[in-house]
Amino acid sequence: MVLLACLPALGMAGPLQRVVSLDLCTDWMMARYAARAQVAGLSPLKLQYPVPWLDSSWPVHDGTLEQILQLKPDLVITGEYNALLTRGRLQTLGVRVEILPLPKSLSEVTAYEVRLLDLLGLPASRASVPPPAARPAAPRKRLLLLGANGIGTGQATFENGVMEHAGWTNYLQDEGYIRLDLERIAADPPDAILWAVPGSQALANRFAEHPVLQRAVPRQRWFTTDYWRWQCPGPWTWDLIRQLNQWLS
Repeated sequence: MVLLACLPALGMAGPLQRVVSLDLCTDWMMARYAARAQVAGLSPLKLQYPVPWLDSSWPVHDGTLEQILQLKPDLVITGEYNALLTRGRLQTLGVRVEILPLPKSLSEVTAYEVRLLDLLGLPASRASVPPPAARPAAPRKRLLLLGANGIGTGQATFENGVMEHAGWTNYLQDEGYIRLDLERIAADPPDAILWAVPGSQALANRFAEHPVLQRAVPRQRWFTTDYWRWQCPGPWTWDLIRQLNQWLS
């Protein structure tokens, strides 16, 4: 009875007034495009993965079905891989739930934005504009994207598309996420290393501190970016591409 009392009235016309997010990436997209007054609650993942541009004034729910229903949302937005049981129960109870598949390529980022804007009743013209693909350097410069625990990012990944669009060639030619070989790097080092891991994961960072790796690539050719920019594709991806392109010179 408590859950039923919290259900939003269905079939009501008019602009969305109470939107809830269940996913970290949709949290960020909502904070980017929705009016703050429209947002009834962002997911608790916002608290686990803070970003500097999303302050504590944004409302956050605890992820439970009961609290989400108490917010009486007009719309619940989530990614395709998160909160499967909660969103299924919400749909069963008649709450409108929209699932936004995460972009798997750069070409899908704008469509992802446009879909969110449409759900919020905003014009597609507000979507960000991607920068043109940069011409590769001559000779081509190879970039190693190094993550935690000595894992590198190879071909057929979203990150590879970011590097190539910025004008770099991926040092790794194998597909997917690869455990790196120090001997291989020492024998054939990349032109630069992009170090992209959370600053708090000290143990996971030890691979990058290995003397072999430090000697293979000069310190001035080690680059760092905000880790959060790699977590979720979105309009901030274009800023990342511009930053990588600047490092080619």
